Amino acid sequence: MYAIIMTGGKQYRVSEGDTLRVEKLPAAAGEKVVLDKVLAVGEEADLKVGNPYVAGAIVTATVKDQGKAKKIIVFKYKPKKNYRRKQGHRQPFTQLQIEKIEVQ
Repeated sequence: MYAIIMTGGKQYRVSEGDTLRVEKLPAAAGEKVVLDKVLAVGEEADLKVGNPYVAGAIVTATVKDQGKAKKIIVFKYKPKKNYRRKQGHRQPFTQLQIEKIEVQ
């Protein structure tokens, strides 16, 4: 069974036992998180699609880690004007372990 969930403005296809990185959630490591914005739930032949969400469907996950991604360099410049700005950015993330997909 798999589900398509929405969190942090992005959509993810998840199954039980999957590990994924999502935008930072306000939960500590080891806590359970309930994701209720489920867009679709299904198996091989049977698929339930929500409008916009599937009623009564929830995905339960455990927070494995809170962290920051690799640093990216943001460099702005204007040629011939001696304008240069260098800035680094590390995007925070939450690593989730999908425990259970339920449809009621």
